[in-house]
This record gives sequence, C-alpha cells and structure tokens, in this order.
Amino acid sequence: MSHDVSRTHLWRPYTQMRGAAPPLEAVATQGSRIILADGRELVDGIASWWTAVHGYNHPHIAAAVADQLARMPHVMFGGLTHQPAERLAARLAALLPGDLDHVFLSDSGSVAVEVALKMAAQMWLNRGVSGRTKVLAFRGGYHGDTMGAMSVCDPEEGMHRRFGAYLPTQVFCDLPRTAAETEALDATLAAHRETLAAVIIEPLVQGAGGMRMHPPEVLATVANLARRHGLPLIADEIFTGFGRTGTLFACTQAGIVPDILCLSKALTGGTMALAATIARTEVFEAFWSDDPAAALMHGPTFMANPLACAAANASLDLFETEPRLAQAHAIEVRLADGLEDLRRVPGVADVRILGAIGAVQFAKAPDLAALKARLLDRGVWVRPFGDIVYLTPALTIGAADLDRLIAAVTRAVAEQAAVTA
Repeated sequence: MSHDVSRTHLWRPYTQMRGAAPPLEAVATQGSRIILADGRELVDGIASWWTAVHGYNHPHIAAAVADQLARMPHVMFGGLTHQPAERLAARLAALLPGDLDHVFLSDSGSVAVEVALKMAAQMWLNRGVSGRTKVLAFRGGYHGDTMGAMSVCDPEEGMHRRFGAYLPTQVFCDLPRTAAETEALDATLAAHRETLAAVIIEPLVQGAGGMRMHPPEVLATVANLARRHGLPLIADEIFTGFGRTGTLFACTQAGIVPDILCLSKALTGGTMALAATIARTEVFEAFWSDDPAAALMHGPTFMANPLACAAANASLDLFETEPRLAQAHAIEVRLADGLEDLRRVPGVADVRILGAIGAVQFAKAPDLAALKARLLDRGVWVRPFGDIVYLTPALTIGAADLDRLIAAVTRAVAEQAAVTA
C-alpha cells in the first residue's frame, strides 16, 4: 500500500482507491460554479448529482435553514411532530397528481426506494395475501445502492451485478417500446402475477443506467398493464422529479398516478439529505388497522429532520415564485441546438435531450479519465460514466455558463471520439 493511499481516511464513492487520482478540493459554491482551493472556478454541469436545481447558495433556502437552525435543528419523529414536516407533507400531496396523499419522510433516495418496496410487500401481507415476494423491474434501470434497491437495478449492466448472490431475485423485462415488448411484458406479468408485489419504473428517463429515455406513451403502457394485473406501480422520481424533465413530475406527462412515488435529490434544492415515499390512499389504508403488527415498521433516526424539511419547503417556494419550468424549457432548447452537431461526429451513437437533460452516447466506451481531463481543462465539472457524457445543470444556470458547458462537451466529445475510433 502506497504512503498516499495509506494515509487516506476517506473512502470515496465509486472509486478504486488504489491508484486513484486525488480528488479536487472544493472550498465554496455560488450559482452554477464550484470554487476550488487552487482558485479555479468550474461551471457545474451536473448540479451535484442533479440536486442543486436552484443553483448553489440560493438566499431564500439559506435563510430558511438558518432560521430553523436557530430554533430547532432536529427532534425525533417518533411520537413528536413539527410544522416544517407537516407543511412539507401537505404541500407535496397538493402538488402530486391524484390521491398521492400519504408522505413518509426518510433521508436518502435509496432508502425511499427501500420504503416503497417494503410498503408494497407489506400491503399484500396486511390484506392476508402471502407469496408476493418479488418485484418486476426494467432492464437499464437504477434505483439505489442499498440491498433492496440494488435488487431492482439492471442485473447485468448495472454497477451492482457482482452482488447477485446476495440480493433477492426479481423479475426483469425490457421497457415496452414496441408491440412485441408490450406483449412480452403482459405475458411476464401474467406468468408471475401471484408472486409479484409491485412494478417499479423510472418515469421517462433511466438516469444512472445511461440516461435512457422513453416517451410518455411507454410509461402509460406500463401503468395500464400494472393496473390490469392488479399490481401497484412504484414511480422512482428521485432523478426526474422537480422540473428535470420539463414538468414538475415526470409522471404527469403520461397522465398517470402511480400507487407509490419516491422523491429525493432536488427535494431540498441540493442543500441536505431528505427523501420522501408517497403513497396513494388505497396503499395507506392497507396499514390502517387495530393490529399493531399491521403498522409500517420503519423509522429512520433523522426522519423528517426539521432543517431538511425547512430547506425543502423553501425549495418549493421557489418553484412557486420563480420560473423554473420555463427555465427548464429554455435549457432544453439550447441543449438541442448546441449538441445537434455531435450527431454527425463519427464515434457518437446518439444524442438525447429531454427537459434540462442532455446526453451524448459514444458508439463504444471512451477513456473516461481522459475525457474527464479534457472537460476539466475547459473549466467545467462534468462526470461521464460508461459510454455517456451528460449535462444536467441547475435550472437557474446563466446563458453564458450553459454555452460554456455545451462548447466544452462538444469539443471534448469530438476529440475523444476521434481518439476512441
């Protein structure tokens, strides 16, 4: 073990620590910029893993958190409640479609998915139905890094395939983009109907699975088939929620109401950890009982953290008072125009745009370290993965910074594609 690695106390995410390049030290953020210890300013093209939708350091969120910090930074949620959580739950219920009215708060997207899976499984048990132990998920999907969430990620292409022996065995299908795939999904649901507890999907965009996009009609097909087979639909909107696809929630583009919906990432405007799993009334009522064993036995220690709830309420204020969806549309138009020329670059397989998401797919996986270095040299913070380089900037990003991102990606991709070819 080298001296440099042996004195490293932080174990970094998704990183082979042996031989890893030292991370860049960030000392401040502002707007769409990350300021490094060496004085450089990077334009952030991914909004800190898609969270900072309002940009960094928005004064309204900062003021709300500071006020809450002075009064009550945290209190346990078992047997107690507080106004930041009560208000947040009511506002989310009002914003979400249909009767998605019952909000369970946790502290990360992966846990929100775990809670959704647990809700679906226990719903059947509370109804006196046993044997519903599996979930139907879709190839190309990604739902988180905890064990239950890993089990519904793509079992072959995903980053968790090495854990296959440790995970529950689930049922996987292709998204129904064609008539044949629709028939295959229908047949799979019929074949496994007595053992399935739920269907889970990322609406419109499979994010960490490769920014794979599907039209609202595909989402509607999945929802209709789940309903036909009597199965609850879980919508994982951890990435797609809060304006990223051009609407506040992706599900509304297909006119569907999932039975359970998961939120996190942009929920607090990129300020701190918070997640929500929201259930329709029919799901909630399966837990409404005189039997204590029928309760949902889950309770994160920092559930409904008042600081995080204050940040989330302030973030929702901004969606009400500032033109975030219009900004998402403007970003979509600019990305579509700015990345268009890459379609004609040899070595580029596809360019995909939806809302404030732009993805460029290589024909074969590039040298990611070299590509990251090219982007960094141009003063932008972009984290390509697999065969994808993508942009998911803050919805508030200025025109000059967005153009800088597009120019950097365009040039870096063209250079890297030439080398890879």
